[in-house]
Amino acid sequence: MKYLRTQNGIALIVTLLALALITAMVVEFAYGVYTGTNNLYNWRDSQRLSVMARSGVNVSARFLSDWLNTQKYTIGFVEMPIENPFEDFNGIITVRIEDENSKFNVNTIINRRGEKDTYGYDSFVRLLGALPLDKKIADRVLDWIDNDSIANLPDSETNAKNLPFVSVDEMLLINGITRKDYDTLMPYVTVFGDGKININGAEKPVLRSLSGISDVLAQTVIDYRKNTPFDGTEKILKVSGFEDQLGQSLMGYITVKGGAFYISSIAQSSGVKRIIETVLNTDKEKIEYWKEY
Repeated sequence: MKYLRTQNGIALIVTLLALALITAMVVEFAYGVYTGTNNLYNWRDSQRLSVMARSGVNVSARFLSDWLNTQKYTIGFVEMPIENPFEDFNGIITVRIEDENSKFNVNTIINRRGEKDTYGYDSFVRLLGALPLDKKIADRVLDWIDNDSIANLPDSETNAKNLPFVSVDEMLLINGITRKDYDTLMPYVTVFGDGKININGAEKPVLRSLSGISDVLAQTVIDYRKNTPFDGTEKILKVSGFEDQLGQSLMGYITVKGGAFYISSIAQSSGVKRIIETVLNTDKEKIEYWKEY
């Protein structure tokens, strides 16, 4: 009897172990099916949203083409939220277009030979002062992109690229420039466009980067363009304070119409989001930058 009870006990233990093992396998299989299916749906939705985001870029490109062909000027930015743009798409596409000429091109602090450009450098210093940020950032940026190895600051040539920026994100690689510095600068700087400042779209700190423009004069420009956008650079001479030498001195450094435009197209639905960032050079009819995530 004792032997039989032992055998029965062992059989019960084996049965329970087998049952536990089978249960674990079933749970693991179900979880794998769930996660696999969920990943598949997320991938499908992501691909679909990618197409939607690309459509936002295409719409923006057509809008820009029509604007540039019919208007003599461009403004700083345009936002176009579009809800449920297609019958089978329950979501929203948000498009933002920014004129890169409304920002300060940090590559202009060097000339084509890779040497310091005094006007561009001084303009960058004025921008930093208007934000306000440490003006030594100008030296750090100069040492990062100029073609020599002469350091303006003790550590500013460390691992320097010695070539112009391809993206403003490179600033995060420069010694002495913090994330806070970068976030403050980001809305006002670019590496695209011809370097001229679009006085129809530039915000006050960028306007103040121009030689001779004080905070008061920058606000005067902003107030003037609200009612009368500039359709020619010479129209700056009609603004109070710019009638004489100051207005004339800006010729060659300002514009009223951009040639490079940043486009952000965000497609989102059911908690899933797809973003495309691109820069279109309308003068050269080419894509300068493309990022999708």
